[in-house]
Amino acid sequence: MRPKLTLKQIAKELDVSISTVSKSLRDSPEIGEDTRQKVQAFAKLYNYKPNNIALSLKNRKTKTIGVVIPEIVHHFFTTVISGIEHIANEKGYSVIVCLSDNSFDKEVLNMEMLANGSIDGFILSVAKETMQKGDYHHLTEVVNQGMPLVLFDRSVEEVPSDKVIIDDVKGAKKAVQCLIDKGAKNIGIISTVDYISVGKLRTLGYTQALQENGFKVNQKSILKIEHMDKVEHEISAFVKESDFDALFAVNEHFAAAAVRAVQEKGQKVPEDVQVIGFTDGELSKRFIPSLTTISQHGSRMGEEAARLLIEKLEKSPEEEESYKTIIVDTGLIERESTK
Repeated sequence: MRPKLTLKQIAKELDVSISTVSKSLRDSPEIGEDTRQKVQAFAKLYNYKPNNIALSLKNRKTKTIGVVIPEIVHHFFTTVISGIEHIANEKGYSVIVCLSDNSFDKEVLNMEMLANGSIDGFILSVAKETMQKGDYHHLTEVVNQGMPLVLFDRSVEEVPSDKVIIDDVKGAKKAVQCLIDKGAKNIGIISTVDYISVGKLRTLGYTQALQENGFKVNQKSILKIEHMDKVEHEISAFVKESDFDALFAVNEHFAAAAVRAVQEKGQKVPEDVQVIGFTDGELSKRFIPSLTTISQHGSRMGEEAARLLIEKLEKSPEEEESYKTIIVDTGLIERESTK
C-alpha cells in the first residue's frame, strides 16, 4: 500500500512550492499547464486526497474550532485565545490552536491539516509572510467551499469573511494626541513594514494626528522594521541619530526597546523622552518604567470572533450568506513612560 502523501511531501518531491502544489490541485490558471499536469499526475499516482472540507461540512459534528495565530510571543494573542476559549467552552465547543510562525507555508499546511474534518470553522490572524506575498488562495478556498472563517487583528479585504478588528488608525491618533497634549514637539514612530496591515494603519494614524495638529510629517521620523532579529539595533540607531522628545511604538516590544535606547543615549523616560506603546500586555505593566499604552482588548476580540463563528456554524442553511465586521474600541492606559 502506497503511503498517504501530504502537500509538503509533494512539494518536496517535485521541487516546487507548497502554494504551487495547492493551486495545481485546484487547477488554478495561475500555474502553467505543464506544472499543473505534473502535480496532478503525481497526486493521482499516490492517491493524494485534498482536505475533506465537503465531507467535514456534511457531517459537521466535531464541535471544534480551529485557531491559527501568527506568533505566541505577543501577549495580545494569548488574550485573544483566552477570549475565544471562554465563549467556545460556554457554547460547548473545543478549541485547537496552531501557530503559523508568520510563515505562509505553515499557514497553508495548518489549514490543510485542520480542514480534513478535525474542525467546523476557522478563526485566524494572517501571517506576515502571507501579507507580503498577497496570496490568499487558501483562505478564499475555505470560504468558497462553505467553511466559516473569521479573521481577527490582521485581516485582508480580499477575503470575503467575518472580521473582528480594532480601529488601528483611531488608536494611533489617540496615542499621538496624548503625546502632543503633554507637550511633545518632535514625535518619532517605530512601526512595521507597510505590508503588515496593522503597522501601515497605525503609521497612517500617526501622520494624520500630526497633520491635524499643524505638525509637518518628516519621513526621517518614521522607522519601519521588517526583521525582528534586528529590532534592538535598528531602534537604538534610530533614537541615537534623532532628537525626539516623544516616541510612539506600534507594539509593546518596540516600546520597551525604545525606552532602553533612550536610556543608553543618556536620557530619561519620561523627563526627556516620553514613550507610548500599543497592546497592554505583561511587558507594559512590569517594565521599568511601566509603559503608557493603547489597549487592544484582546480578550474581547477573541470573544467577538468566537461568537461570530459559532453564529455561522449554528445558523440555518437556508439563511442568506452575509459578513459582519466588528470594530473593538481601543483605550489609553497611562503609566510611568509619559508625563
